[in-house]
Amino acid sequence: MAKASESRTIGLLLINDFALMSYASIVEPFRAANTLTGQPLYRWVHISTDGKPVRASNGAMILADQSVSQPLQCEMLFVFAAGDPTAFQEARTFAWLRRQALKNTVLVGVSGGPFLLARAGLLEGHSVTIHWDHRPTFVEMFPTLHVESSLYVIDRRRVTCAGGIAGLDLAIELIEREQGNALANKVSEWFIRAEPRPANEPQRLSLRERYGVSDDRVLKVLARMEATVEEPISRVKLAKIAGVSVRSLERLFIKHSARTLNEAYLQIRLNQAHQLVHKTNMTMTNIALACGFQSSSHFSRAFKDRFGSAPSRARGA
Repeated sequence: MAKASESRTIGLLLINDFALMSYASIVEPFRAANTLTGQPLYRWVHISTDGKPVRASNGAMILADQSVSQPLQCEMLFVFAAGDPTAFQEARTFAWLRRQALKNTVLVGVSGGPFLLARAGLLEGHSVTIHWDHRPTFVEMFPTLHVESSLYVIDRRRVTCAGGIAGLDLAIELIEREQGNALANKVSEWFIRAEPRPANEPQRLSLRERYGVSDDRVLKVLARMEATVEEPISRVKLAKIAGVSVRSLERLFIKHSARTLNEAYLQIRLNQAHQLVHKTNMTMTNIALACGFQSSSHFSRAFKDRFGSAPSRARGA
């Protein structure tokens, strides 16, 4: 636990259009820790790529204390990316992040922030998480990383967080590790956080809630469909997973989801393709393969039927 007289410096690297909710969920608990103890336990430094003010997702501007051209001494560095983290490819910033890593700084990627850490080569050999909306793209771009679906992952000097209000859970966990349980509880109560959420809490609603399905056999199959988008498995194998015949499984899907087995599987694959079209620079051929289509033409037709325009036109819109 840190001594009361010590002040720990937190770096906040902000990229234009960073998510304001993710930022506030991280920084506010540390501010509350200072307020509740009446001591400057934490101080923070805002960093932008060029030292100029940074625009948040709602248009608010945050003044930067420095740029990535300047050295920084901090115990923890939080990285907040823009809404499309795949678009950020500034080599100077990646090099600066690597220099921070050499100082044994704890690097924390929040929401889309893990993209920047991964691009800088700083997540190899670590377990990570990322916001569920970014996950399909992240997995495609960094297939060697072990990606979890939890709220946050603390793996040695690399921390990743799903963002949103999960940042509150992470920040309070970090405060508890450094300042003790009593202060962490006070901070939790300060933000009307009645029930703490553990790191491994899922980010999304359960399959039952997302699909509005109550039948366990259908849910088992939907889970396997989501896990096998790139290499769709046969109806026979899906029926074995459910423990019923193919005909019975078809009846169950029509009854509980108002879709046939093939229609449900296709919708899951196309939804993932939609994310990859809009959030990556992957070629349409590679997206087609990543979502289980054997040809670009078949993918294009299915995508247009589902979303009203061909994938290449949707990307340019």
